[in-house]
Amino acid sequence: MHSGTRAQLSFMMFLEFFVWGSWYVTMGTFLVTNLGASYTQIAAAFSTQSFGAIIAPFIIGLIADRYFNAEKILGFLHLIGAVLLYLCYQATSFELFYPFIFGYMVLYMPTLALVNSVSFRQMKDPEKEFSPIRVWGTIGWIAAGLSISYVFLWDEAANMSNGFLKNTFLMASISSLVLGLFSFTLPKTPPRANKTKKVNMGDLIGLDALKLLKDKNYAIFFLSSILICIPLAFYYQNANPFLAEIGVSDPTGKMTIGQVSEALFLLLLPFFFKRFGFKMTMLVGMLAWVIRYALFSIGDAGNGLYLLILGIALHGICYDFFFVSGQIYTDSKAGEKFQSSAQGLITLATYGLGMLIGFAVAGQVTDLYLNADGTHDWKSIWMIPSGIAILVVLIFLIFFKNETMNKKPEIKPIES
Repeated sequence: MHSGTRAQLSFMMFLEFFVWGSWYVTMGTFLVTNLGASYTQIAAAFSTQSFGAIIAPFIIGLIADRYFNAEKILGFLHLIGAVLLYLCYQATSFELFYPFIFGYMVLYMPTLALVNSVSFRQMKDPEKEFSPIRVWGTIGWIAAGLSISYVFLWDEAANMSNGFLKNTFLMASISSLVLGLFSFTLPKTPPRANKTKKVNMGDLIGLDALKLLKDKNYAIFFLSSILICIPLAFYYQNANPFLAEIGVSDPTGKMTIGQVSEALFLLLLPFFFKRFGFKMTMLVGMLAWVIRYALFSIGDAGNGLYLLILGIALHGICYDFFFVSGQIYTDSKAGEKFQSSAQGLITLATYGLGMLIGFAVAGQVTDLYLNADGTHDWKSIWMIPSGIAILVVLIFLIFFKNETMNKKPEIKPIES
C-alpha cells in the first residue's frame, strides 16, 4: 500500500473514533449534570446505539453496497452527523436532546462498517495491513478522553457544575465536520454488489446463520453473548457518572486506560487461544466482568482509587477475551458459506438485542438505588451486573463443551 494512502486511512480511523469517544463516555454524566435526566432516560439515550446497530445493515446493504461509493456515503453521513451533534450541544432538555442523538446514532453506526470497507479495498494483505491502521481508531478514542480531562478540563467538578460537558458535543460536531469533508478525498471505493439482484432482507441481518443455533455449543455461546451484554451496558452507561459522582478527578482521562488495555490484550489473544483454548479464554473474559464490578463496588476516590483503576484496566480482558473471541469463534463455526451472515447475526444479537436489554436493566437498577440526597448506592448497583456475570459464567462453564476451532484464529477489528 502506498504510504500516502496508509496515512489517509489512518487519519480516517483516528477521526472516526475521536468523534465517538468525544461524547459517548461522558454522555451519562452530561445528561445528569446538564439536563437533569434520570438514569432511565440515560438508558434510553445509550440505547440509540442498539437501534443504530439494528438499522445499520439495511443502510449498508440497501444503499452503500449497491449504489454509491463508500467514501462518499461516509462523508455524507458525517456531515449530517455534525449538524445533529451541534443540535445535541444546543439542547436544553432531555426531550429536545433525545431525537437528535437517536438520529445521529442511526447515521453513525453504519460508518463503522464503511471505514472498514474503504480500508480493506485498498489492501492486498488485510491480515497484515489492517491492524496498524485500525489502531489509530483506538488512539483517536484515547485522544478524545485525554483532551476532555487534561486539555479542556471539562470533567473537573466545578466545570461540570457549570455545564462545560456540553462542549464535548461541540468538539464531536467539529471533528465530524472535518471527517465528513476529508472523506471525499479518500480513495474511490465504488459499490460491488449487483444492482439488479433482488435484496434478501434475511441476508442483511444474518438470518441464514440461524442454522448455527442447531449446534448446542453455539446456541450456548449465543445465549451467553446476549446475557453478558447486560454487564457491558452497565459499564458504558454508568462508569463515568459513577466516577464523577464519588469524586474521582479526571474520570474521562482515567477511563482511557481501558482502551490502552484493550489494544494490549488484543495482541495477547492469539497466545491465550493457543495456550488455553477457546472455552477457557471465554471464561477468563466473563470472570473479568465479575471481578471488575466487585472492584467498583468496594473502591472509592481515596485509598481505594487503585481498585477502580484496576477495574477500568480489566476492560481489555472483559471485551477482547469475550467479544473478539466470539467473533473468531463465530467465523470458525460458520465456514465460508455463512461467514458474513453469521457475523451480522452475532452483531445484531449483541450490539442490538443484548445491549438494548442491558441499557434498560441498567437504567432501572440505577434509578432504583437513588438516595434521597441525589447520590446513588453504587455498591449495590455494581453487585447486580457482577451477579449477572456469575450466572453467565456458570451457564457457559456447565453447558459449553470444549472444542477445537475449525481454522486458525483471525483477529477481527474491534468496536468497543
